Amino acid sequence: MEFLPRVIDGRLSRWLRGHPAVRLEGPRDCGKTTTALQHAGSAVHLDAHPGMPELAQLDPDRILTGTAPHLVDEWRLAPSLWPQITSRLGDQPLPGRYLLASSATPLEYRHRTREAAQLPVLRMRTMTLSERLGVEPQVSLAGLAYGDRVTGIRSRLSYTQLAEHAVRGGWPQLLDADTDAAISYNVSYLHSLAHTDLKTLVMTRHQPDRITDLLTSLARHTAADVSLAGLGHDTPAGLGRDTVRSYLDALDRLHAWEPQPAWQPPLRTRARLRHRPRAHLADPALACAALGYDADRLADDPGQFAAIFTAMVIHDLRVYLEGTGAQLYHYRDETGLAIDAIIEYPDGRWAALQTSLGAHHAVDAEIALETLRDDRLDLEQVGQPRYLAVITGGTRATTTRNRTHTIPLATLTA
Repeated sequence: MEFLPRVIDGRLSRWLRGHPAVRLEGPRDCGKTTTALQHAGSAVHLDAHPGMPELAQLDPDRILTGTAPHLVDEWRLAPSLWPQITSRLGDQPLPGRYLLASSATPLEYRHRTREAAQLPVLRMRTMTLSERLGVEPQVSLAGLAYGDRVTGIRSRLSYTQLAEHAVRGGWPQLLDADTDAAISYNVSYLHSLAHTDLKTLVMTRHQPDRITDLLTSLARHTAADVSLAGLGHDTPAGLGRDTVRSYLDALDRLHAWEPQPAWQPPLRTRARLRHRPRAHLADPALACAALGYDADRLADDPGQFAAIFTAMVIHDLRVYLEGTGAQLYHYRDETGLAIDAIIEYPDGRWAALQTSLGAHHAVDAEIALETLRDDRLDLEQVGQPRYLAVITGGTRATTTRNRTHTIPLATLTA
């Protein structure tokens, strides 16, 4: 695969200079190996042939020896390597010794190794909209945090083109594929998740059809609040909470779904906060595939497209914030006020972003942001926001007199 520069490259390079090892994790086929090889001095691929995991058991030195940074790709296939890796790092904690890439987290690693939390993890995701377009983005998320204004900036991406990108997804290998082939790939990806990938990860009976039903339920709840019971009731078989929890845990370890937690700030009113996370699959295109949407059908259904667009924004924000220490939440209270994205920075400051598929709804989104700031939050405790922004599927970026930004998603970067 041709190397495609990604937002994560700069952060991975810096982390390798500052840590003895870095874990690069993310969903299958998001481009981890291609990216990791650009930063590695040597590499071994444990998925190269079926005998590699056995070799790792028999001769770990052969697997773990190489020019630094030494890439151990899909190390999850031989979790017994972990004590060997930590031992070597303890003996020689030099920066950039190992780069450990994986598309899943082994259960025994997550639960039995205290050192697991000591190695920094960069989560890689599929490509953002601006990465796919191959154009230089014009609005920096970091710049917004330091007071940049946005004026005179435009996106050339039309409503129909945005729908095409939504159903295609950000898989690097699909950049040159036609839209029908991309949709077929996403359908196949879902099938593999249910029938193959989860087979060794679920703690309950492996039932591919029921996993497929759960994936479809997650797709229907894209960018919406979810509960275990609600997801289970939404499936034809009425999955129980424990079964849903087991499947979601396995999907989480495969990086195939990524819930968005609810923000719990101090309020100035008596309105009660909602606590449920929002549902997001690894790429919004997987939700489109699960629901049977092609570009035309999605474009003709603005209600569903609005949810998918919100998921596209959350996906891209996560890419841009990865490795910065910032956390991404959503806000919802009992009055019905809902804010799609709350960024909480490491210093405790915050920003709020609302999505609006069409620019004609941007005013309503701006009102919701101002209501959060002026009527809901206890600003004496949380402070003023670093910025408020409406991310749109439109073409024009502006900053209003009260410094709320309207930004087309296609123009946004880290």
